Amino acid sequence: MTHTLFVCTACASLWKDGKRQGISGGEELLKRLSQQHENWELKDKFSLQPVECMSACSRSCAVSFAASDKYTYLFGDLPHDRESLDLTTTAVLKCASLYYQKPDGSLPWSERPEPLKKGILAKIPPLPN
Repeated sequence: MTHTLFVCTACASLWKDGKRQGISGGEELLKRLSQQHENWELKDKFSLQPVECMSACSRSCAVSFAASDKYTYLFGDLPHDRESLDLTTTAVLKCASLYYQKPDGSLPWSERPEPLKKGILAKIPPLPN
């Protein structure tokens, strides 16, 4: 079963005259996640996929966990400032590991790492077979 961690690259962007300026918070998050993903024990089982926009602009930064026959989770409000990025990326991969282990993908609040406890935006049921 393929598991995917989606990362919104448009999150926490600075805009000027209708154009994105510099590197967004989402791009920084993706960069750090990519670095940690290289040495992650589940790197061959859990792909990392950038997404241009996940429509969570007011709740950035956003990531999502998805797999066939599992719930899909969308998380926002992830800290993306330089001081918090290492903690955030570690928490995201820890939560992804938990998601991978659960047969239906359920992520109880009490088991989630702290940065992912408050920012849940959606829990979408798996498609019926």
